[in-house]
Amino acid sequence: MHEVGIAEMLSEIAIEEAKRHNFSKVSSLKVQIGEMAAVVPEALIFAFSIVSKGTILEGAQLSIEIVPIVARCDRCEELFEVENFSFKCPECGKVSDHCISGKELLLISIEGEKGEHPHV
Repeated sequence: MHEVGIAEMLSEIAIEEAKRHNFSKVSSLKVQIGEMAAVVPEALIFAFSIVSKGTILEGAQLSIEIVPIVARCDRCEELFEVENFSFKCPECGKVSDHCISGKELLLISIEGEKGEHPHV
């Protein structure tokens, strides 16, 4: 389950950002995860709740936006959403390997309360 590793990385980044912005408590985080990352949102939320215990992230709501796979055809340059991992262009039929989105793993925002850091 690679969601635990992602949750750990996400927690580390969020704690560092919270420190930079003098947050004493983080209330919510928003992330974008590409469909190709093969992350199970429920598993990531659960893993995050475990790895954030005892930190300023404990109890924070984790919102996940799944980003669809979008490709660009090498032949006709059509942008198309990839369905069932088929990279075949719906316009000209050429199979493309030019992925525009769907691989993301981004921390988009952090919300919290400013103040002294009780513990990290």
